[in-house]
Amino acid sequence: MLSWKRIGRRRWVQVAAGTLAAEYMRFVFKTTRVTIDPPDGYARIDADLPVILAMWHGQHFMGPFMRRPSDRGKVLISRHRDAEINAIAAERLGIETIRGSGDNGSEFLRKGGLGAFQALLATLKDGYSVALTADVPKIARRAGRGIVMLARESGRPIFPVALATSRRYVLKNWDRTTINLPFSRGAAICGEPVRVPGDATDAALEQYRRQVEDNLNAATARAYAIADRKGGDAGRG
Repeated sequence: MLSWKRIGRRRWVQVAAGTLAAEYMRFVFKTTRVTIDPPDGYARIDADLPVILAMWHGQHFMGPFMRRPSDRGKVLISRHRDAEINAIAAERLGIETIRGSGDNGSEFLRKGGLGAFQALLATLKDGYSVALTADVPKIARRAGRGIVMLARESGRPIFPVALATSRRYVLKNWDRTTINLPFSRGAAICGEPVRVPGDATDAALEQYRRQVEDNLNAATARAYAIADRKGGDAGRG
């Protein structure tokens, strides 16, 4: 007998799941009243195009709906088979993908991190913005060095962005994956940008990494506070 894991690896199952996920999220967005904060968030990003958009893993499912028809951008999605459904869903929603992921250890090359990094640089050079999750793999809410290295090499700013809905279900996994629910109040936050100088030393990158982490945490907390109509750190679901 086939296990559920083996069934889930079949292409037709992945396509069906990705399509259903995309259409579900489309329904959530259509039934959600979204507040953009600050109100000139798009204008701030437009002034610096192309940009690097940073999100936390598991908090990014509403991201594709913040893309305007005129926006040129691509999203980084892992090459791991478990991420295939995410890639199918993103493409169903009209988002171009770059496949690959980074790692702090010896797995970097095997996971396609180097190729993905080069693809991200080329994409930014071509005038496309890129979106990616900032977390260190399997360590939630801790930004990795890869995103600040990308900013240093490309000369493009990092804009932390966060999206939240008042109705949601939070999974008890490593990244606290949040399933947004329909008929919600929503908040889309554009955080304070982080600009990494081209001559930043490897030692200085730690300062910018922490700045990305702090700014993204602040944007996430604000998104949940607005969605929930209350203050404090509501980002834990």
